[in-house]
Amino acid sequence: MNFTEIAKNRQSCRSYDSERAVEREKIDAILEAARLSPSACNGQPYHFTVCTGETALVVAKATMGIGINRFAADAPVLIVISEEPYSKTAALGAKATGNDYRSIDIGIAAAYITSEATAQGLGSCILGWLDDKKIREACGLSGTVRLVITLGYAKPDDKLRDKKRKDMAELVSEK
Repeated sequence: MNFTEIAKNRQSCRSYDSERAVEREKIDAILEAARLSPSACNGQPYHFTVCTGETALVVAKATMGIGINRFAADAPVLIVISEEPYSKTAALGAKATGNDYRSIDIGIAAAYITSEATAQGLGSCILGWLDDKKIREACGLSGTVRLVITLGYAKPDDKLRDKKRKDMAELVSEK
């Protein structure tokens, strides 16, 4: 699959086959793609915690506030992305420009994770609704939890949905 095919085929999976485990080599390929993602000053201000089994269930429950994200409990793998301190050069740049490079870098890493998951034949969903304290406790983390990404095989009836996106003219201008 080339990148455009990945982009066309990637969607937020909300129907996982809880009986089908994700192969370790696929998880490793996803983590390697994330490791290679660009970040400000190559600082990589994040940490990935791969959760399976009981820990995955605890983390999944911590994303189900107000009755949402119930599908997360069926995902066999959850990747928790927590924030780490800036590198010195990125911290200086962030202060000078007022940009939050950590959030940008975490977003890019999440895009690489979900793109490689699609290339590996897996479904994924990025979850931002979460209980930071519960997830930190479950995973033994000190850094703020920013995102949780569910991974697994989609159920066969989870068909590719039409993408609802803005028209190009709304997104792009040329000067």
